[in-house]
Amino acid sequence: MSGDLFGSIAGKTILYTGAAGGLGHETTLQMLRSGARVVAVDNDATKIAALKQAVADEALDGLSIEALDLSDLSNLRRALEAVSARVGGFDIVINNAAIYPSKPFEEYTIEEMQRVQLVNVDAAIVCVQVALPHMKMAGRGRIINIASITFSGGWANLTPYVQSKGALIGLARAWAREFGKHGITVNVVSPGAFPTDAEKIHPDLEGYTRRIFDHQALQRRGTSNDIANLLMFLASDASSFITGQTINIDGGWVMQ
Repeated sequence: MSGDLFGSIAGKTILYTGAAGGLGHETTLQMLRSGARVVAVDNDATKIAALKQAVADEALDGLSIEALDLSDLSNLRRALEAVSARVGGFDIVINNAAIYPSKPFEEYTIEEMQRVQLVNVDAAIVCVQVALPHMKMAGRGRIINIASITFSGGWANLTPYVQSKGALIGLARAWAREFGKHGITVNVVSPGAFPTDAEKIHPDLEGYTRRIFDHQALQRRGTSNDIANLLMFLASDASSFITGQTINIDGGWVMQ
C-alpha cells in the first residue's frame, strides 16, 4: 500500500530497529518502495540476508543495515550519531526490536529483568535522543513504539517483556506531550498474535492457535502487510493529527 496517501514519506530517513524481523521485513520493503531511506538496525544475520535479497529482487534503493547490539547503549549512541551525521538526520523512528525470555516470574534474575529493559526500552530512548535534534529543527517527526496487547491483560511467564511494553506506552505519552510543539507525533502500535518467531516460546502451538481464535473477533491470523499498512500510515502526513495514542492491531482481541 504505497500510493499517494503515503507519498509524504518519500525522501524521509527512517531509523527502524528490528527491521529485518517478522514484523519489520515487509514494512521495510513498503517504505523503500515509497521512496524512503531505511536505516535498519538488526543483528540477526539470517534475517538480514533475507531482507537484502528481497530488496535486491525488487531493485530497491535506500536500505542501510546497521548490525548493532542494542544492549550496548554507549556504542549504540555513538554509532547512531555517526549514521545520523552521514544521512542528514532521522525523520522517523520505529522502536520495534525486542527480546522476550519466557519463564515463571520467580525464576528471573534481576539481571535478566534488566537486560529486557535495556534492549526493549533503554535502546529506544537512545534512538529517540539521537533523532530528536533533527526532528526539532525540521519541525516535523514521527516516533512509533511497538508495544504488545500483552500489556492490556497481562501474560503468564512474560513479566519483563510485559513490563517493557508498558514502559514504551508510558514513554510515548510523555514524549507526545513534550514534543508536540515541535510538530512531532508519537504513537504506539500494539500487535496481537502475529505469526513470527516469537510464537516459538509457546510449547503447544496448536493450542495457542486455538486460543487466538477464541479471543479474536476476526477469524484469521494477522499478516506482515497488516502491520506494514498501519506503520506506513503513522509515519506519513496522513496521521499528522494523531499523537499519544495506542493502536491495537489484533483482529479485535482487545477492544477499547
